[in-house]
Amino acid sequence: MSAVAYVNGAYVPLRAARVSILDRGLQFADSIYEVWAVRGGRLRDEAAHLARLRRSLAELRIPAPMSEAALGAIIKETMRRNRVREGIVYLQVTRGQAARDHVFPSPSVRPTIIVTAKNLNQKVIAARAADGVKVISLPETRWARRDIKSTNLLPNVLARQAAREAGAFEAWFFDGDGLVTEGTSSNAWIVDAQGRLRTRGLSHDLLHGVTRAALIEAARRLGVAVLEEAFTIDEARVAREAFISAASNPATPVVAIDGACVGEGRPGPMTLRLREEYLSRS
Repeated sequence: MSAVAYVNGAYVPLRAARVSILDRGLQFADSIYEVWAVRGGRLRDEAAHLARLRRSLAELRIPAPMSEAALGAIIKETMRRNRVREGIVYLQVTRGQAARDHVFPSPSVRPTIIVTAKNLNQKVIAARAADGVKVISLPETRWARRDIKSTNLLPNVLARQAAREAGAFEAWFFDGDGLVTEGTSSNAWIVDAQGRLRTRGLSHDLLHGVTRAALIEAARRLGVAVLEEAFTIDEARVAREAFISAASNPATPVVAIDGACVGEGRPGPMTLRLREEYLSRS
């Protein structure tokens, strides 16, 4: 079956999906996006992703393209048409099509909405969890509002490419104080010497990860102490464990940072226990 996308009111073959070259998402990255994990044919953390979507739209002053009920119906229909059972749904909303100008267009301009869905190779995802992944570290080069899930992702693209060329899966950014902010498409975590989970506290410096929040809840159910406090790359290298979290990669172990083994150089028990607890609530 051919892949299908929803674009501005129509379900079309993915290969034929089009937006205008004057769309502000293309011209200025004047747009936001959201990604849901799909497990067993159901959206994971659906309400929390919708809440983050509302926040991102509000921060950029892009009007909601439709009601959440209508959007939910479109998302589920896109999943159905693509027969997605274990994968992701991608949503993008731009400010719309208008003559190129830095200032906002007329309020009459309607936002562009794009929805796609696809299955992911679950064997590959499971292998990442079983074997762990490698991370490199790079200085922070992104804009100051990383809490908005915008499509302004060029620094993330360059950093992820640098990771690929270094034989790693992910790159962690660190700020001017040497503290880790997050990954190119994930939140960053360690298990410190006291056995506490540590991840940077919420601010404009990082994306407010939905999976991050769900893992904090999972940790508390397990009675694990969670400290929302930044850590340095050096602290991460000597941590008991480290891992990343994202909708498609929940609690995925990090076994090496900049070529140095983390812990014993293999997935740690806390990470795997947390992952199991999170997935058990899918």
